[in-house]
Amino acid sequence: MLKILVNGVTLGLIKGDITELDTDAIVNAANTNLKLGSGVAGAIRTKGGESIQKECDAIGYCPLGSAVITGGGDLRAKYVVHAVGPRYGIDPAPEKNLYGAVFTGLMTAEAKGLASIALPAVSMGINGFPEDEAAEIIIKAITDFAENAPENLKRIVICLYSDKDLTIFERAAAKKF
Repeated sequence: MLKILVNGVTLGLIKGDITELDTDAIVNAANTNLKLGSGVAGAIRTKGGESIQKECDAIGYCPLGSAVITGGGDLRAKYVVHAVGPRYGIDPAPEKNLYGAVFTGLMTAEAKGLASIALPAVSMGINGFPEDEAAEIIIKAITDFAENAPENLKRIVICLYSDKDLTIFERAAAKKF
């Protein structure tokens, strides 16, 4: 696990199953209608149970580039932050909206008083965001958040599904730091 300290906030990069992590919250790469489909969302639904989808249904909608929070159901994490990143080539302003989804997700966890959070490679995979660019934007959003000296959220983990994605994020982190 790669660890980087930014203004008192620890950023870690790991390969693993985000639904198994011991953090206060995990991030779901959500859609605007907050329907838990496949990928990370499907794993969250499967392991976390129907209560998460029911809470999402009650919220109903989250704008592109923003985030909302629900309980974590049966997950180890107590909360799920649903960050709505863009579908590359379909949604407008993909860079701005990816940055916004990650930054807003972190601010949502901070406002809830959470100390730790894990997030996946938001908008990569099925949403088609170019991998190197997405990794750089995600790391920039995390760094900008950390530089605002959060009071609560002091541990941020980027949890990646494959060795390839881990390598991409390690490269992006090396460029930033």
